Amino acid sequence: MHWTYTQQLPATYIATPLRQQLIDWRLPSHLIHDLRIHQRVLVNGAYRSMNQLVYGGDTVQLTFLPADFKEPFPNVDPDSAATVAVLYESADLLVINKTRGSKTHPNQPGERGTTLNHVAAYLGPNQPGPYILSRLDQETTGALLMTKTPAVVPIMIRHIADKQVQRTYLAWVHGHLTGDGVFTDPIGRDPLDKRKRQVNGDHAQPAVTHYHVCDHREQATLIQLRLETGRTHQLRVHLAAAGHSLIGDPLYGTTTDTNRLRLHCWQLTFPQPFAVNDARTTVTAPVPDDFDQFS
Repeated sequence: MHWTYTQQLPATYIATPLRQQLIDWRLPSHLIHDLRIHQRVLVNGAYRSMNQLVYGGDTVQLTFLPADFKEPFPNVDPDSAATVAVLYESADLLVINKTRGSKTHPNQPGERGTTLNHVAAYLGPNQPGPYILSRLDQETTGALLMTKTPAVVPIMIRHIADKQVQRTYLAWVHGHLTGDGVFTDPIGRDPLDKRKRQVNGDHAQPAVTHYHVCDHREQATLIQLRLETGRTHQLRVHLAAAGHSLIGDPLYGTTTDTNRLRLHCWQLTFPQPFAVNDARTTVTAPVPDDFDQFS
């Protein structure tokens, strides 16, 4: 098994050392090293050293082997008990519309019934994946980004770290939130409850959430949220700390809140691996039919 990628540089491409182009593609240094040592990087069909220039019109070919990746994917048992709603699929990437109540991934070996198990069954036995790039809580619905091949895992992880993957959510919250704004309180562990996080908690890390008010009801507000960072429970913690907990949040909401969680990952925007331009792919997940049905 191997994975080969061939990319022709556009005519307008400015001559660049091959190594720099691989770095621009977000390849980590150990993969660049393996490509060089084993001469699995070809330019116009011939090996070229990393310091040589590549030009517009050149064709760059990269070949990766399983040995290049220590543990490219978790060992997941396929489970075809549920269908997968595919929103976008390419040779390397997959975006699905996750349903409410489905865990994103197994926590124990042999566990089945999670979204990852269902996607593994959808991809079939000849695929080494999947690998989840964006996580959603069990009661959160919407767009979930995955890779199908190990070669693009480190690339997409670096894109996420560089804030090149944009995640936009829709949510109904308690109370009347007004205007647009940003939450910047750092988030850490709750010292009294290991399930929870809190602003300025133990080992707090920076957390940034942008919000935009879309609509109001008598005692609720529909908002659009954009994550700049990705801390555990970030949206739920920031909103609860602001006094506008998510409707249906059993962990950070009110004790009498029995509605289902009204949080939906509405849109993902991301770059393509090995792209030679700044084009982005945007995928939108339809909201559940009952998203705005609550008391």
